[in-house]
Amino acid sequence: MTNAPIAARLAHIRTHHGDQFEDPYEWLREKDSPEVIAHIEAENAHTDEQTAHLAPLREALFQEIKARVLETDLSVPTRRGDWWYYGRTEEGSQYGIQCRAAATADDWTPPNLAPGVAVPGEQILLDSNVEASGHDFFSLGSFAVSDDATKLLWSTDFTGDERYTVHVRDLSTGTVLSDEIPNTGGAFFTPDGTGILYTTLDDSWRPDTLWLHRLGTATDSDVQLFHEPDERFWLGAGITRSRRYLVIGVGSSITSEEYLVDLEGEITAQPRLVWARNEGVEYSIDHAIIDGEDRLFILHNQDALDFELVSVPASDPQGERRVVIAHQPGQRLLGMDAFRDFATVEYRRDGLEQVGLLDYATDAVEELAFEEPLYSAGVGGNPEWHAPFLRLGYTSFVTPGTVYDLDLTTRDLLLRKRQPVLGGYDPAHYDQARAWATASDGTRVPISMVWKRSFGKPGDEPRAVHLYGYGSYEHSIDPGFSVARLSELDRGIIFAVAHVRGGGEMGRGWYEDGKMLNKRNTFTDFVACAEHLIEAGVTTANKMVAEGGSAGGLLMGAVANLAPSSFAGILASVPFVDPLTSILDPELPLTVIEWDEWGNPLHNADVYEYMKSYSPYENVRDGAPYPRILAMTSLNDTRVLYVEPAKWVQRLREAGASDVLMKCEMVAGHGGVSGRYNSWKERAFELAWLLDTLGVS
Repeated sequence: MTNAPIAARLAHIRTHHGDQFEDPYEWLREKDSPEVIAHIEAENAHTDEQTAHLAPLREALFQEIKARVLETDLSVPTRRGDWWYYGRTEEGSQYGIQCRAAATADDWTPPNLAPGVAVPGEQILLDSNVEASGHDFFSLGSFAVSDDATKLLWSTDFTGDERYTVHVRDLSTGTVLSDEIPNTGGAFFTPDGTGILYTTLDDSWRPDTLWLHRLGTATDSDVQLFHEPDERFWLGAGITRSRRYLVIGVGSSITSEEYLVDLEGEITAQPRLVWARNEGVEYSIDHAIIDGEDRLFILHNQDALDFELVSVPASDPQGERRVVIAHQPGQRLLGMDAFRDFATVEYRRDGLEQVGLLDYATDAVEELAFEEPLYSAGVGGNPEWHAPFLRLGYTSFVTPGTVYDLDLTTRDLLLRKRQPVLGGYDPAHYDQARAWATASDGTRVPISMVWKRSFGKPGDEPRAVHLYGYGSYEHSIDPGFSVARLSELDRGIIFAVAHVRGGGEMGRGWYEDGKMLNKRNTFTDFVACAEHLIEAGVTTANKMVAEGGSAGGLLMGAVANLAPSSFAGILASVPFVDPLTSILDPELPLTVIEWDEWGNPLHNADVYEYMKSYSPYENVRDGAPYPRILAMTSLNDTRVLYVEPAKWVQRLREAGASDVLMKCEMVAGHGGVSGRYNSWKERAFELAWLLDTLGVS
């Protein structure tokens, strides 16, 4: 058995605001250095050796996941124009296949497609398995069909760095056109199908410029339509469902601004400002025609913490505002989608997503009802301006992903498909519930739990618990089904989610209380949730593993320092564990954009001091009783660089942590490996370590 890799300590001092921090492992940032690559490979070899005894369990878990998945399957078709569009998978293939079949004029009921049965008239638009051939990594970015259904646009990434190359195919001949555009973010066709609108990225991986490319012309003659110079703002664009306007949006995490181009005129016309940017004000827009008048719906948070919805004339968006849905504290408006005769609104109340139908004539909202106490529901897959059905997605911790169509005439909710789970899965054998922990400042923090009924209820006796958390960017960890999770539940493990502040589960205030100079609440909330589960008899410290990824990996690193004795293990995926070093460097990808989330330690000494007080890497405690730790990362990740967990792991070992491992995918990005079988194997690796740590392997 070899010893864990020990990196050399090289002198490096970081100096800011009169503070000096010795950072002897900063040299690991040199990604192109042979010494760095050799060190990472040594870490991988060490992890392989330390987990070799889990190989049979990993294989068993992989086979369990695989056996529950209907490998040859099809999605529910979505109608756009004269075609039904759908995706399918085939047993043995890593990636999906995008297809379409012709629709009859008045039939809006999606065809019932059966796995393994040929679809009459099927046209394969894109086989990602063919695209990925010869590459260790593949990611499909943009995917769009022109309005006239004659051309396909798709983009590819073969390294994991999220810079995509756009390709175009003539669907009538199958010919790939010469129009190839590198270094793109998003891309889509112009409504007339003669051009492509796409964004490009700056050196910090920020989409900053919108371009128009005319098919058949050289890319060096593409027209720049919009550029956003402020490094805090991302740029995006899209066309309204009405096909009337091109919308160009720029935004930071706290401020947004949108522009319109009327597509009844020239697409190269000067974009027209909707509302001028106002620091701290976010808004989004959609277009509707009401009583013959073009109106814009604007969802905004100006003097409305949880947002309100207003309507303004499209001809004068800065004119008189009519309140459609007034601000209601505690009911966070999330989004709206305008259709010809009505709009949908999505909002969050009491930690759960809600979907409502907005009547243009009365402004009344008809809320859709769902029966389970914990669930996720949302609108999706509705490209048409006018259709007799509204497509919805639904899931819970025990209900597999479900597709419904709402009949807009009868209001009947029509089940189109529920994700098949093989092996005799019965949702009645599982249960879910919500508990509440009390944080150190008295705040009640929700905890969602799911378990298998045959092992008893949580609290009957201490059981193994897998506690997950995130808590940043107002991102909510909503109830959702996982095939891989069944391998835990069927072994008696309780899966729990700590809905800590910094997320969006309980409204905008919940987010505000867990960011910037309130960030510590995220960490102490998670510890409070763990303590509650122990005090309630649900588990014990030696029967609990914590998990989080990306910003949730920061949570894991902070929790490891705050409460190392509260967990048997910590699983940190692509963990943001050296945040101060990263946020201090404006040359790193995405750093300037992140200042709105964490604060600007480069120019603000108070922010610097606060971030330093919780940075996992900088607060590792010598001699602390750290639990087992597994850090998962990717060499080509541009969001959280591999160097952060690499440095963190070294510092933990230096402090005396006896069981710390790192696994680095050498060809992958922020989302890990590509391909569904590869992803299942990676999850099986993590679950095997987790089960072994919990002693239930």
